Amino acid sequence: MAKVSVMGSTGVIGKNVTFKLARADTISEVVLFSRPESIDKAKGQSYDMYDALAAEDIDCLLTPSCNYEDLADSAIVLISAGAPRHEGMSRRDLAYVNAEIVSNYAKEISIHAPDAIILVATNPVDVMTTIALDASGFDRNKVIGVGNHLDSLRLKTYFARRLNINSSEIHTRVIGEHGDNMVPLLSSTTIGGIPLKYFIRDVELDIKEIIQTLRNAGNTIISKKGATEYGPAYAISNLITTLITNTHKILTVSLYLDGEIADVKGVSLGVPSVLSKKGNAMIVPIHMNDYEKKKFQNAAEEIRKLTEDVRKNLKEEK
Repeated sequence: MAKVSVMGSTGVIGKNVTFKLARADTISEVVLFSRPESIDKAKGQSYDMYDALAAEDIDCLLTPSCNYEDLADSAIVLISAGAPRHEGMSRRDLAYVNAEIVSNYAKEISIHAPDAIILVATNPVDVMTTIALDASGFDRNKVIGVGNHLDSLRLKTYFARRLNINSSEIHTRVIGEHGDNMVPLLSSTTIGGIPLKYFIRDVELDIKEIIQTLRNAGNTIISKKGATEYGPAYAISNLITTLITNTHKILTVSLYLDGEIADVKGVSLGVPSVLSKKGNAMIVPIHMNDYEKKKFQNAAEEIRKLTEDVRKNLKEEK
């Protein structure tokens, strides 16, 4: 049984992650961390959740707090705080305002929960993963961004729905930026064990349309209902439970790279990782065709430029 803290617990993503974690058999306590001005809202969230948990005889402790001392002994601290993305905005539009929030929180985590894994959900998540790494001083295997995990789940679902095939038969992955420069690994996608390039010879499948739908998924949802909610929250909860249960699943998360994939160094990007209770246990080597490799390297350059600009801006503000 583990303790998890959610920074940004009153936000759309944070509150859904909190409730999902509270219902997990592996979680004994969730800290609903918020700013002092939002603490009453965090308390209200906890009261409401307790009522729901009572219906299922669940006894998870919910701790609303704005005191950093309450982060102590957390196995994982999720940073989901930050300005939300609105219709028409890219994730990158949030970089400068959210960097200060993430940096400040990561510093406090390093002081009050030095043994925790930091999981970053704040957008743009690849940039924010590096900012959290810088500020915390943690080993790079203990600072993880949610990366392309949700993108990979979405792509899996798109294939399954269009082919009317159970999603467990779809094995696919998205790497690179969680954003416009995401890289679907179509060359290694299989359906029922059959490589995609052979499978689509016998079925009608518009790959370009699927990929475009994937790239636009977040904005499409935001335009319809104002925010993405259940998908991100459940993907994040999935990552947290995978880390806590030490199951060594391979999921696509954002990590600071040092040449492990396509010789990319000095930037955080989504890559396949074996996740354990210690964080990233291993970055999984992958095969890419020339097109995918070039796209991945282009994504690295774009994110590196933005990350350096954000780092410079943070230094100037201090």
